[in-house]
Amino acid sequence: MSFETRAFLTVASQFASIELVQSVVDDLLTEIDLTEESRHWIGLALREAMANAIKHGNGVGDKHVEVEVGFVPEEVILCIRDQGDGFDPGGVKDPLAPENLLSSCGRGIFYMKRLMDEVDFRFVENGTEVVLRKRIAPESVPEETNT
Repeated sequence: MSFETRAFLTVASQFASIELVQSVVDDLLTEIDLTEESRHWIGLALREAMANAIKHGNGVGDKHVEVEVGFVPEEVILCIRDQGDGFDPGGVKDPLAPENLLSSCGRGIFYMKRLMDEVDFRFVENGTEVVLRKRIAPESVPEETNT
């Protein structure tokens, strides 16, 4: 994958690690002057990807989750890798279907796809990689007013 890596973290497969990762990513997004609202939605997608890596990929235990944060012009890229056995994305039930409305599963991928511009799943030898991409517009320069 070709992008400028700004951070690479390896964290324990524990739910407490989600807060640490989100804090680091939020700081990086603040450095590039992303709005608070954009940071919020990217952070929510990141939290869902991390929770899925821990709960469904690794399980809580001795495994770890890797997170890579990168930028290309006008795009943020987050790669979240677990050490799990993988899954069939096509087998994830639609959380909006009437029979699934009260189900506690299936919403994480749904949210990621709604919040990010691209969500890709890659199944590598030692786990699953979720790649989240969000296009970001350059901050607009306020127009001068004539007085």
